[in-house]
Amino acid sequence: MKLNNFFKLVITIVVSELAGLIGSVFTVSSIPTWYALLQKPSFSPPNWIFGPAWTTLYFLMGVAAFLVWRHGFERKEVKTALCIFIGQLVLNTLWSIIFFGLRNPGAAFIEIIFLWLAIIGTIIVFYKISRPAALLLLPYILWVSFAGYLNYSIWQLNPSSELGQVACTQEAKLCPDGSYVSRTGPNCEFTPCPGDTPEWLTIKQAIANCEVESVWQTHARTVGAKLKNGEELTSVEPELDDIIDLAIAAESKCGEILMGTE
Repeated sequence: MKLNNFFKLVITIVVSELAGLIGSVFTVSSIPTWYALLQKPSFSPPNWIFGPAWTTLYFLMGVAAFLVWRHGFERKEVKTALCIFIGQLVLNTLWSIIFFGLRNPGAAFIEIIFLWLAIIGTIIVFYKISRPAALLLLPYILWVSFAGYLNYSIWQLNPSSELGQVACTQEAKLCPDGSYVSRTGPNCEFTPCPGDTPEWLTIKQAIANCEVESVWQTHARTVGAKLKNGEELTSVEPELDDIIDLAIAAESKCGEILMGTE
């Protein structure tokens, strides 16, 4: 291999891998966070496979571009082919920005259609100059075809995932009182159990610290708020019973001070 050709090979591989590197800036941070929360089809590959797969594909792209370039950049058909190649690289990077950066599967699916067409065009013009170059792009078009179908499936499974929102998985958590809570909110966290409200946690902490006044002041505020909202007094009785149970359990530590202040 001539030295000149060696540098051409290095340049085409570096440029191709650079496109992947730019896309990874948006991909790496989103895969374990936003992407992990999305509902995905059964055929979705494990997350770890994306890195090795794309690294290999970018390498093959670089070699393919070199095989075309070495036919002479002064030739019009070579210039045209490489310009189309660069165009599909830009679209490739743009897809990562839209899907993982903007977190918009719908727009990303539309974009990947144009990417797929650009890859087909690249294969056609490469084939006219170098058949091996065109063949090296076949794994790329197959992977993007699969990625496009995966993109579409994720879009359909997560209709609220546009602009960073996610559709929470239908899970339920069993609370100590026997009730169940589901995931909600922008981060799909579980709704607090009935006994995990800020007021109730304050009461539990106050009992643990034998802070009598804080226990009953917090309880009084909670009762007042419920009565103000039109709730029946009977709705606060179970909470009062729980406070008494906790106070009895803490009697060995705090003595009878908690119960005495009731």
